[in-house]
Amino acid sequence: MFKQIKLLTLGCRLNEAELENWADDFYQYGFEIVNENAPADLIVINTCAVTAQAVRKSRQLLRQQQRNNPNAQLIVSGCLATLEATALAQERGVTLLIKNSDKDQLVDLVMSHFFLTKKEIRDDFATPLFARNRQRAFIKAQDGCRYQCTFCITTQARGVERSRPRAEIVNLINRLQKVGIWEVVLTGVQLCGYGSDCGDNLTALVAHLLAVTTIPRLRLGSLEPWDLPIDFWALFANSRLLPHLHLPLQSGSDAVLRRMGRRCKAYEFMKLVEIGRAQVPGLNLTTDIIVGFPGETVADWQQTLQLVESAQFGHVHIFNYSPRTGTIAATLPHQIDAAIKKQRSEELKMLAQKLKQQVLTAQIGQQVTVLIEGADAAPTSVRFGYTPNYLPVRIKPLTAIGEHRLIDVQLTD
Repeated sequence: MFKQIKLLTLGCRLNEAELENWADDFYQYGFEIVNENAPADLIVINTCAVTAQAVRKSRQLLRQQQRNNPNAQLIVSGCLATLEATALAQERGVTLLIKNSDKDQLVDLVMSHFFLTKKEIRDDFATPLFARNRQRAFIKAQDGCRYQCTFCITTQARGVERSRPRAEIVNLINRLQKVGIWEVVLTGVQLCGYGSDCGDNLTALVAHLLAVTTIPRLRLGSLEPWDLPIDFWALFANSRLLPHLHLPLQSGSDAVLRRMGRRCKAYEFMKLVEIGRAQVPGLNLTTDIIVGFPGETVADWQQTLQLVESAQFGHVHIFNYSPRTGTIAATLPHQIDAAIKKQRSEELKMLAQKLKQQVLTAQIGQQVTVLIEGADAAPTSVRFGYTPNYLPVRIKPLTAIGEHRLIDVQLTD
């Protein structure tokens, strides 16, 4: 009978949120959740397919786990398992393949496949999180997307927009807080689309969560830079809603944004930045940029660099464009040479690093509250955590401190 289970994921925070749900359910069945380096009887992998590199990494992870755990049963789900189900099912060692449409039933499907029925009720709800060295919890509030960006394969893999009922989210937050989780992150494919299928909206949801729960720290996952009403910013008057937003820009050129099928122009993005910074003190903004989208000219690229510098991002996720079969962008003319994409990517990395350093330097002298993350054998050794606006901090404690703690620190360097 299986005893130890390993849960692994790649890609977005939504994948992590789903993995955390599975971990809790498997734990209730009596499984021991082990970390990524430990042997296991059962391995569940939540794959990603957002880029060609993500596809390669998903396949590499699957094969690595099969080599290192030849006797384990491999369960594969996620976007790659949905888009390339036939090919992935033929990979050596794959026992069960579960598409995104069946993700919510993954644990039940696994239990049924192996004829396991006995379920335990365990009160230490956060144990699966802590076993994987996680101190913050990701909560899946929404799935799917109604928009059609020309480069995006995720819409095909995830389907239409679906929102999780408010009551379920509230109950989950309360359960997590009861067992020592102090920070939760709301996630979704198109989080701004929360409620589009049920007459609700993200602003109302967040206001409700701040009103009826007492979780000390609430973060928002990636938000597309549209569908944000003006009253959204007022939510940050409550300090429990942490002042960091990830707003994917993708390009600073309107011509490129049109070819991408994006719903936000460059000046509209900068207006959003201006409003956010005016209304939310200490707001840290991070973004995604796709380098070398088909037809991107030198002038387009210079516009992107200029906008990135003007926005003063605290971090930039940089993706070299890679064609994804099945997307409109893969059929567009004027694909960009790999050498040009590499050169532009390096240029953007240098700029992004300069901007990050400026943002970090501006924090020196402030006192902030940090959530201590990661298990550590010596409670007086250097610890790690994030500021409310999601900047990384190394902490030299004056006295012993354990993990799962919120502490006030002075930023000195």
